[in-house]
Order: sequence, then C-alpha cells, then structure tokens
Amino acid sequence: MKPALSRSLLAGGGVATAAALYFFADPSRTSWLPRCLFLRLTGLQCPGCGAQRMIHALLHGDIASAWGYNAFLLLMLPLIALMIWAETQRKRRPEFYARLHSLPLIIGVGCAIIAWFIIRNFII
Repeated sequence: MKPALSRSLLAGGGVATAAALYFFADPSRTSWLPRCLFLRLTGLQCPGCGAQRMIHALLHGDIASAWGYNAFLLLMLPLIALMIWAETQRKRRPEFYARLHSLPLIIGVGCAIIAWFIIRNFII
C-alpha cells in the first residue's frame, strides 16, 4: 500500500472515530471530555470554547444550537474544509495551496480570531 493512501485511510479513520465519539457523547453532560483550561483559569472564553458542543449539535442537525455554542467556528468550517482539501491537493494544485496559505489570509484569519475573542467576552 502506498504511504499517501495509508495516511489518508488513517486520517479518515481518525475523523470517523472522532465524529462517532462526538455524536454519541454529549460534551455538556460528560465529565471525561476535556474542559477549557483557559476558561477555568481566566473566566474568559477562548475562541474555541464551545467547539465540542458545537460539533455534537451539528452532528445531530441542530444548527441553531451549534451557532449558539460557537458561531465563529461554525462559520469557519467551510474554510477549514477547503484548507484540508488544499492540503491533499498540494502537489497537484500548488498555486491554489499557496493562495490559501498566503500571508494576507493568515493575517486575516488571525485578526478574525482576535475579534471573535473580544466580541464574545466583552461585547456580547
């Protein structure tokens, strides 16, 4: 088996396992899933806070609850999926990969993450 195919199968198996875990285990009711250390230490929500609950709600088709748990991450899912796809196509489409991993996009996403942190902790 080719190494690239092995990595793809392993990654796909990992994603399927994580999806099954978050489908069946409700993070708001399970004590064994990790909690946000940043929230515990500071009382502020990090940009990723609510991601586990958002994924659980999304896997159950509850988009409204997913939005309430972490709207920013929900909006970023298409970009994340596109970046993962671009990674798999890195050698076939190097120009597309380079555009998605360009400095302006990285700075833009970084600024959006900082803005989300400020909005969710100090404005909403």
